[in-house]
Amino acid sequence: MPDPFKAGFVNIFGAPNAGKSTLLNLLLGERLVIISPKVQTTRHRILGILSEPTYQIVFSDTPGIIEPKYKLHQKMMLQVKSALEDADVAILVHDINLPIEDFEAISNSLRLKVPAILLLNKTDMVKDKSTIEATVKAYKEKYPKWEVMAISAKKEVNTDKLLPLILRFLPEGFAFYPDDSISDRSERFFCGEMIREQIYALYEEEIPYHAAVLVQSFEEKTTLNVIKADIIVSRETQKMILLGKGGSMIKQLGINSRIAIEEFLGKKVHLELFIKVRPKWRDNENHLREYGYN
Repeated sequence: MPDPFKAGFVNIFGAPNAGKSTLLNLLLGERLVIISPKVQTTRHRILGILSEPTYQIVFSDTPGIIEPKYKLHQKMMLQVKSALEDADVAILVHDINLPIEDFEAISNSLRLKVPAILLLNKTDMVKDKSTIEATVKAYKEKYPKWEVMAISAKKEVNTDKLLPLILRFLPEGFAFYPDDSISDRSERFFCGEMIREQIYALYEEEIPYHAAVLVQSFEEKTTLNVIKADIIVSRETQKMILLGKGGSMIKQLGINSRIAIEEFLGKKVHLELFIKVRPKWRDNENHLREYGYN
């Protein structure tokens, strides 16, 4: 008798900048979600689908858990709530260099009722190996019902043990998606995310947090794709920073974004970027809906 087929939702939770998106990209073997050293990079719940002959894992990257200050933040936290409701297995990612008290607030808010795997990430930043062992022991004592592992998603340390552990907890069932699917999101969505990732890389301070990207058109032609996208900001001064002196910054943003999108699509791209000012868009229900934050 062959092993029964397994399928389920494995949802990833944690504080901003804990390494959730880096972990998901590693597990999928695809650069599906954008990453940045800046916090609050992930704003959407993004599904990544891993299909093999004996299983299908639907991973879900969620926004970092924060105290909402804007309607945008509220929308982000609703996506965390949604991920809690359909999880078969929960992966919690926490920076091993931060105090256990920082994690307690997050774990208490989640109130998990499914098998949980706690990953103490960023071990590459810990010099003393005995510190890692002592920290893992402390978390195991605090959360005896959970699996606890120390990893470095960035350096791929100890991550090879994660997939067999997930499969141990994954329920038997049928595949949710065709086996050639890698996500529930469209190419158009990922192009917008890649532009936003370059905004995080190029601009400092408040600009990335006040910026949204809306792909207005995605036209597939024989030799290339023509993409037109709006970059939304809150104030005229932010528009000027995005443009840069003589338009130098927006030109560089266009170049960097085009290169990233071409690599993702495997096709030449003509990219046009437009900057629009929408005051207080992060607190405007209609704007949030238009920009995909439903």
